[in-house]
Amino acid sequence: MKGDTLEPLRIVSTRGMVVGTQEYHPEPRVASILGSHYKPEFVVNVKETGKTLLVDYSNIDVLRIAEIGSAPFLHDGGLDSSKRYFMVAANQSNKIAAIDTKDGKLAGLVEVGKIPHPGRGANFDHPKFGPVWATGHLGDETISLIGTDPKKHKQYAWKEVAKLKGPGGGALFVKSHPKSKNLWSDAPLNPDPAVSQSIVVYDINNLDKGYKTLPIAEWADLKDDGAKRVVQPEYNKAGDEVWFSVWSAKNKESAIVVVDDKTLKLKKVIKDPRLITPTGHFNVYNTQHDVY
Repeated sequence: MKGDTLEPLRIVSTRGMVVGTQEYHPEPRVASILGSHYKPEFVVNVKETGKTLLVDYSNIDVLRIAEIGSAPFLHDGGLDSSKRYFMVAANQSNKIAAIDTKDGKLAGLVEVGKIPHPGRGANFDHPKFGPVWATGHLGDETISLIGTDPKKHKQYAWKEVAKLKGPGGGALFVKSHPKSKNLWSDAPLNPDPAVSQSIVVYDINNLDKGYKTLPIAEWADLKDDGAKRVVQPEYNKAGDEVWFSVWSAKNKESAIVVVDDKTLKLKKVIKDPRLITPTGHFNVYNTQHDVY
């Protein structure tokens, strides 16, 4: 569509055959879209068919679409630290697909835990495995680390190199930052309020030590008995603060909680009647530049 008026210029169907079974799906949904850093292409992940479409938008009158099959159901994901490989969760197949946006191919398909749900995932340099990308899971308590450097760490590339143990399933987002030594994970859909109302943080340089738990909902000091689910660690541009939503029902009080990334201490609680069921919150710079 046109960027200024949002007038549709081309409408393209996602209907097609499912990877593996080759069964026809009449109404597959688009789960996530990414702009390539290498060429004028949109990377389009079609959920139910398990296909990634590379859409060349340089000439929409002669639209060229390459189709990469990985596994259903494709969901969300993010780029690795080099910004070449898009790591996307196939959540019903318990796999992560690595899409090479430079060469336009499937670089790897990695078996992980149950129902991976990374958000955009988290990138950091592991002391042993080099650059890794992390995802949490809805269906189990683990965080999977996947090697993403096929040049200098070929033996670890597109493999699950480690599993971290978290407090329980129900995780939606993991996050880190190039200027931080921390890896954060939420678990807002865990049935245990003690887990869903907290956040856990790992020291990247000492992952064997396990996690530290921060009582984010308690710090928010909300006045009613809402669900107070803590969701989505999100860094500020400087990489020295992490912001969390404390998410309750539309008729309950919610909040945004800001934590100092270095000291792990409470920095600010933001409350407002306009904060109704806050979930996704994004730093514009980090989102625009794929910093995570």
